[in-house]
Formats: sequence, C-alpha cells, structure tokens
Amino acid sequence: MDRSEALFEEARRLFPGGVNSPVRAFGGVGGTPRFFRRGHGATLEDVDGRSYVDYVGSWGPLILGHAHAEVSRAIAEAALDGTSYGAPHEGEIRLARAVREAMPWLERVRFTSSGTEATSAALRLARAFTKRDEILKFDGCYHGATDSLLVRAGSGVETLGLPDSPGVPSALARLTHTLPFNDVPRLEPFFAEHGARIACAIVEPIVGNMGVLPPAPGFLEALAARCRAAGALLVVDEVMTGFRVARGGAQERLGVRGDLTAFGKIIGGGLPVGAFGGRADVMALVAPEGPVYQAGTLSGNPVAMAAGVATLAALARPGSYERLEAASARLAAGLVEEAARAKLPVRLNRVGSMWTLFFAEAEVVDAASARRADRARYASFFHAMLEEGVYLPPSQFEAAFVSLAHGEAEIDGTIAAARRAFERL
Repeated sequence: MDRSEALFEEARRLFPGGVNSPVRAFGGVGGTPRFFRRGHGATLEDVDGRSYVDYVGSWGPLILGHAHAEVSRAIAEAALDGTSYGAPHEGEIRLARAVREAMPWLERVRFTSSGTEATSAALRLARAFTKRDEILKFDGCYHGATDSLLVRAGSGVETLGLPDSPGVPSALARLTHTLPFNDVPRLEPFFAEHGARIACAIVEPIVGNMGVLPPAPGFLEALAARCRAAGALLVVDEVMTGFRVARGGAQERLGVRGDLTAFGKIIGGGLPVGAFGGRADVMALVAPEGPVYQAGTLSGNPVAMAAGVATLAALARPGSYERLEAASARLAAGLVEEAARAKLPVRLNRVGSMWTLFFAEAEVVDAASARRADRARYASFFHAMLEEGVYLPPSQFEAAFVSLAHGEAEIDGTIAAARRAFERL
C-alpha cells in the first residue's frame, strides 16, 4: 500500500467520502485520489514522491503556477502583519482598484471569501432590486453550493449523478427555472411566459462545469436582450473565467456585459476570495448602504488581498495572455492530432487557457451532448495519463487549465504522454 492509499483510508474515517470537496474523491474516474505534499510551477508532487504536470491548478486560480515567487512573497509579507483584522484596510482598496482597472463596468464591488458566497449574494441582491423571486439558470452550469442553484447543476453534482441535491426545499427549487445552454430559440417563449416574474438570469458565459462549453454565436447577446426587455438582471458568473480567458474576463473576450458579476479563483491568487459587483444603483442596496444583508468576518482579509494584488499585477504585464493562448493552442492541437493518429473520436473544446477533451463523435455544445460523451473512456484516459505523470481533472465534467508556468517542455511532454495513453485505450 502506498502512502496515498493509507492516507485515504484514514481520511475516510474522518471526512464524508474521505475528502473535503466531492470531486477530489475520484468518484468520476475510480481509484484512489493522490495526496499531494507540494506544488511548484506547473508541477505537483504527491506524498509518494511522484511528480505530475498539473492541469487542474487548484480548479483554476493558479494561473501563474504553483508557489509563484511574487505571490508567495506577498502572502508571507502580509501575514507578518496579521492574517485577519475584521476591519477595513488599504489592501482591499488596492485589489478593488486592480479589478476595476481591468473591468471598468464594475462600478462597485464587495469582497467575499468564496465564489459560492458571491453568487449567493448576487441572487439575493437581484431579488431585492427587482422585487421578484424567480430565477433562470442553465442546465449543467454550476454556481456554487447554494440551495437555489443546486438545480440541474454541473461540476461535482453531475459527476456524482445528482441532478439536484437532497436538502434543497422543493418550494425553493420551484423558484429556479432551467433551460438548455446555447438554445436561443427557447429564450423567447420562456421570457414571454415567465419574464415578469424573473429576478435574474445567472449564467457561466463560458461553461466550465460540464467541461468547457463555449457560447454559441448570439446566445449571450440574446439572453441579455431578453433580460433587459423583461426588467430582469443578468448575473454573469465569472468565478472561473474572470482574469482567466482575458484580463477583462469573458465579458471582455465575448463583448457582453452583465448587470452583476461574480468572481473568485484568480482574484485571490490561490487563496479563498470571491467578489460580486456591478451597477452602482444595484450595489447601493448592499448593507450597510442599503437593506440587503451580506457579511463575512474574513472577507477582504489582508493575506488574500495581497495574493490577489500580486497575481493581477503579474497578469497585467504585456504578453501574459498571448503566452497562455499560444501554449493552450499548442497543447490542444497536439492532443487532437494524437487522438486522430490513434483513431479515437474526440472533441476538444477550448477557450483561452480553459479546455476539455471529450470522447465523443459529435460536437459538445450543451449539457445533453456532454452527458453523451464516453465517461468510461475518459476515466481510462485519466488513469493512463496519471501513470504518465500528467494530472488531469478527475471528472469528464470539469475544465482543465493551462498556466503561465506551462512551458514548451511541459506541453510537449504532455502531448507525448497522450500519444502513449491513447495507444492503450
């Protein structure tokens, strides 16, 4: 028995399923999860001394790679002055400035400690602003473990085969409507029937929680137009895409704008941070300025703010996103070429440095087509790549990520590993 197996046995006696977040348990691919002891650059090392090129990146925030020197230094220096004040400090202003410099349409922001907190608060705010209760989300989109949003959710909910979560009151679930992602013709009749009661539509502009699903041309624009016509708000969930697919996130890359936006992941530089923000008139309702209550003792804590400031400063340097795009394109092309050489049907969806390899004959454009992908073959591929020293998401329904630490050696090594893995499938 190796050390990961021994630790997992002990963990199962301590934690539900042996983990502190469901997808980590390898339920979507089988086998025993690896326990890691350190990460550096593009590489993770497990407790048994094996190294892996990492494409999970802590599920997205480590866009600079593990233990980036500037981020680590900022964290250490901030911690020397205290890890939490529970009071205002200048670091909050520095990070808010950096976020708004990249996304000037965010007129006001509020920091939280997670993306789930951010999306939950955005929903509460939208309901208060519109004085309506019902919301619209899209099948396969995951917006955090909030009761109203655990309806037809992706991510770990999909991996475990749970279309909804027990414990979500049916009365609350009835306030949440779902439509297929990318289905423009369904929008008009839905809003004609329900628009007057809809507080907001919440959407991942580029889905990352059914694997990567790019928006079809015109879909987001049609959704925004329907929301405006109905007097509903558009909430754009950029927890995953914010600062990932462009400095201004998916809204810059795709040319859409939400009334409210939720963030997480990268703005904390790998530490627990979230945020929501948007129109000044909507944000004015947030306490203490307005009556919509939202609070968090650790919100805006100085260590997380310092990590976020250092990360966004590094990303603002010329050429950062061009390098990410080039490395990701090189990887995607290599994987597709090797799959074709092995005569395997694959579809690789990519937007910027987010990507997913589906074992599927047809294009993957929504949750229904993602569910038709060959999950058993993905599980086999995952384990073959793990043996080759490449760590991919342990679920077909999660995005993989390229970081600035992934150089030509890591990319070319991954393509060579995939060639050998494909030959074994």
